[in-house]
Amino acid sequence: MVRIGVTGHMNLAPDTTRLVSDALRSHLAKAADDVTGVSCIARGADSLFAEAVLEAGGMLEVVLPSRDYREAKVKPDHAEQFDRLLSKAARVRVMDFDHAGREAYVAANEAMLSSVDELVAVWDGESPVDAGGTAGAVTDARRRGVRVVVIWPEGAARQ
Repeated sequence: MVRIGVTGHMNLAPDTTRLVSDALRSHLAKAADDVTGVSCIARGADSLFAEAVLEAGGMLEVVLPSRDYREAKVKPDHAEQFDRLLSKAARVRVMDFDHAGREAYVAANEAMLSSVDELVAVWDGESPVDAGGTAGAVTDARRRGVRVVVIWPEGAARQ
């Protein structure tokens, strides 16, 4: 079984969603048939990855940064997708934090990175390296020797 985690931008431009979804599906098609995707199912890259994993017939594991993540961070226009993905998860792990915040995001990244063979980063390469963010997760993965695959299709943009 191949375990693949995801990190990536939440603020993808509308036209970029299709480009990233297609690239994720293409990448997952190259993976072994038995794939487990690990995602925080945040808006943008995380949810697009989770959708692609399920479409590929893989198993989804969700890591939530805090007990209040759904109420505190999931916006109304993302709630339906978030709830649907959460209901399809084979496993849900909630970090031991009451409230979402930088420390909780770092813990969620740690939980994800410590359990995967590969990290897919939907990343434009321009983010600052901050704890809990996309660039920070890529840096941590590389430091650990986790294979990193950057997906940023030509024409992709952030809002």
